Amino acid sequence: MILSGKEILKNIENKNIIIEPFDKKNINPNSYNLTLGNELLVYENDELDMKILNKTKKIVIPKEGLLLEPNKLYLGRTNEFTSTNKFVPMLEGRSSTGRLGLFIHVTAGFGDIGFAGYWTLEIFCVQPIRIYPNVQICQIYYHDILGEYDLYSSGKYQHNKGIQPSLMYKDFEEKE
Repeated sequence: MILSGKEILKNIENKNIIIEPFDKKNINPNSYNLTLGNELLVYENDELDMKILNKTKKIVIPKEGLLLEPNKLYLGRTNEFTSTNKFVPMLEGRSSTGRLGLFIHVTAGFGDIGFAGYWTLEIFCVQPIRIYPNVQICQIYYHDILGEYDLYSSGKYQHNKGIQPSLMYKDFEEKE
């Protein structure tokens, strides 16, 4: 079951869901809109390697906006820190951004119970588009879970502070 907007609000009030900063205006019928931070990461090389930490560079999104190039991956971050030990958090783009050809978090929107941090956003566009800091860029929604579960308490992306590039290379290190 997906939580309604009213149920999300009730669980924020009783601290089962944490969204900081929180703005009641961002509640939807069954989700909460998250906003884009003012920085992006881009990979420096055209060719990436799963077995290494690929180099990135930081881009600041000015108030006047930043024109994104098509067919290029940008990594952004939500302004909001989220956490829940009771629900499965899920992230999706908003239909308003998708209708502009701006794809937000097309893959890996499935969160873990116990994840606490900022969401790194995979941002991709099909034609040039100007983006702005603090815009409502995506939405988080919550699923109930049945059965016993373990809380996600450690991992590559847990308790992050900034934009997280892929840390997949650590999966290879663990196997060796």
